[in-house]
Parts: sequence; structure tokens; C-alpha cells
Amino acid sequence: MSKMSTDLERHALNGPTMGTRWCALFHAPSGFDAKALRAALQAGVDEVDAQMSTWKPDSDLMRLNRAPAEEWETVPGRLMDVIRLGLRIGRETGGAFDIGMGDAVTAWGFGPVEASSDRIRSAMQARRLPAPDALEIDGARVRKRVPIALDLNGIAKGYGVDRLAEILGSFGVRDGLVGIDGELRAMGLRPDGEAWTVALEKPDPQRRAPHSILALQDCAVATSGDYRHWVEVQGRRLSHTMDPTRGAPLTKPPASVTVLAPTCAEADAWATALMVLGPDKGGDIARRLGIDALFLLRGEADSIGSCRIDCSSKAVINLEASRRGTL
Repeated sequence: MSKMSTDLERHALNGPTMGTRWCALFHAPSGFDAKALRAALQAGVDEVDAQMSTWKPDSDLMRLNRAPAEEWETVPGRLMDVIRLGLRIGRETGGAFDIGMGDAVTAWGFGPVEASSDRIRSAMQARRLPAPDALEIDGARVRKRVPIALDLNGIAKGYGVDRLAEILGSFGVRDGLVGIDGELRAMGLRPDGEAWTVALEKPDPQRRAPHSILALQDCAVATSGDYRHWVEVQGRRLSHTMDPTRGAPLTKPPASVTVLAPTCAEADAWATALMVLGPDKGGDIARRLGIDALFLLRGEADSIGSCRIDCSSKAVINLEASRRGTL
């Protein structure tokens, strides 16, 4: 955009997707066709949902899940991109991020059907082959070596955010902020030349309040936590994040993990992986691979402590506990 910031009009677009809403905030010259852009953004996230949803029986992912083992299935390009990325991060985390946990997610009631004690027992007793070992890829085709149910909920939403950013760019918008729920990607700077500021939520299941303020430029952020989606079993609240070694929810997860990465799909997947690994093992891997992460940990009386892994000053301009404005 070549015009001065005073010549730009603010646009805040949004729409439904994946059981929540997408949003896009940017500034454009007067006369910009925001209606056409909104239609393109909606089509973009609709495509991601149609390919990767576990809530839609006719999605490409569910078609792949129904396919018998040892048979090749052709999948669309975007779904293949996410599967490949999920398998790579699965290998890098030693299986902490596993896209093959669909049976456990469904069994515990985090999918489109209610929890089932029989399915829970089956998921916990299953002899699991990690997804990178269970899947074979040949170009646009995927073959399951063993029966496996894929679930991309730990990465698809972030990928949807990346699609929003790509579509914004295709319309000539180079500076903006896009998101789906709490997954966000910042492009360039605000019209005043400052970074985009967003609030990192305090991990409190009772109310929404900011814990910290992040200032982002050309970077994505995603948070995984124990405080929004859970089931209660025998009076104990269990997070939606699955432990691949047990086929069950994590028993002592961090309150939340926030990750910053070049793409939101990467940030989304790594936030889930580091929830599973915890601050010690996860912190070691984050340092080794150069991943920016913030672990929020519950202490006595639900007090919140933190463990910050800051590997790149380019990703986070400012991350300080603050009450200064939100998005």
C-alpha cells in the first residue's frame, strides 16, 4: 500500500468456520472491494473445513479415515500439505504430536459424538503405531499401513489462518492481522508503523482476561491450553489434548503453551506438541529447534507461573505481563 495511513480505511471482516469464526483486520485505500475479499476469505476457510473436518462425514479427511488399510487414496493438495506437515512435526517431537489420535479424540467426547466408555477402553488399550510409521505417501496418494483414524484439529485451524493470510496477499493487502479463534497471524505492520498487538489470554476457565500483550510482525501465534475444552471424569477436569502414549487426555498438562512461528499451522501444531511434552522436555526441544514458546504453569491455589523459551527476537517484539490494550 503506497498511500499514507491517513488515506486508508479500516476493514474488519469475519465469518463462520470450524465451529467458531474467522476474522481479518486491515487497512486499504478508499474504494477497495472488501466484499469480494470477504467472499474469497470465506471460500478459503470453507475449502479447508471441507477437506479436513472430522465433524463433516463427507470431508476428504473422513473419506480417508474410512478407507481400508493397504489401499491407496488420492487426497486434495491442501489436505496433503497438512498431513505432510503433521507427520514432520510428529517425527521432530518423537510422537508427542500425532495426527493419528482420531479414535481417542472421538472416544473421549471431543468429536461429533458423545464419550463412550467402550471406545475409551479400546483407545487406551490400542497398540499404536505413530502416524509417521502408519502412513505412506506417494505424490498425491496416501496409504494406511494399519487401521488408523486421523484427526487434524491440532493443526487445521492454524492452516486455515495461513490461507486467510495468503488470500489477503493475493488481493494486494500486505499488512493485516488474521485469525481463527485464538490462532493469529500478523502481516507487516499497522498503518502507524507499529507492530500488531494482541492479548495472550490468562488460562482461567471462569472468565476471559489478558495475561500478557504480544507485539507481532510477520509472525504467527497459537495457544493450546487446558481451560476451554475439557471433560469431567469422577470430578476431575481433563483437557482435550491427548497423550499419544495413553490414548487419553493429559493428566498434568501446563495451563497453556503459546508458540510463535513463521506460519500458524506450525505454531498450532507445536503448541499442542509442547503441551504434551511439558516445560522440561518441551523446553529442551524448543531450544534445540529454535522455537519461541511460553509455558504458563499452575501452582498452588491455581496461581500461574511461566517458563519462557525465547529463541528469536524477530518473532516477539514485546511479551510482557500487562493490562495495556488488547486487539
